[in-house]
Amino acid sequence: MKAPLGWFVHARSGDKGGDANLGLWVAHDGVPTDTTAERYDARVAWLLDLVTPDFVRTLLPEAAALEVEVFALPNLGGVNVVLHGLLGQGVAASTRFDPQAKGLGEWARSRYVEIPEDLGGTP
Repeated sequence: MKAPLGWFVHARSGDKGGDANLGLWVAHDGVPTDTTAERYDARVAWLLDLVTPDFVRTLLPEAAALEVEVFALPNLGGVNVVLHGLLGQGVAASTRFDPQAKGLGEWARSRYVEIPEDLGGTP
C-alpha cells in the first residue's frame, strides 16, 4: 500500500555543521504481545532494508547529488542517516528554509512510500 513513511516510523533530525542528521525508527505499538512484537520486528527489518543512500536521495530530492551515509541501528529499531553538505557551510551560511534541518524528519515522514500490506495495520 502507498502510505506516508511516518505511518509507523518516527524521526528526529538536526544539523551537524553543514551536514544534516536524520534518525528514523519504528514506533512500538504499546504493550508488547507476541503479535505486536512480531510485527515490530518485521517493520524494523523492512526499514533497515528500505533505507539506503539511493532511497534517501529519492525520498528527499534535495539530497540527490549529495553523499549520503546510512548507519543501521537494529537494536534501536532504526537507522541514522547523514546527509553531507545539505546545509552548505552550516546554519549561519545556509539559505535553506530549514537551515538547522529540524523539519527534515517530518518532511521525510510525510513522503509516501510503498509499505507491504502485512506491515500496515494501525500506526
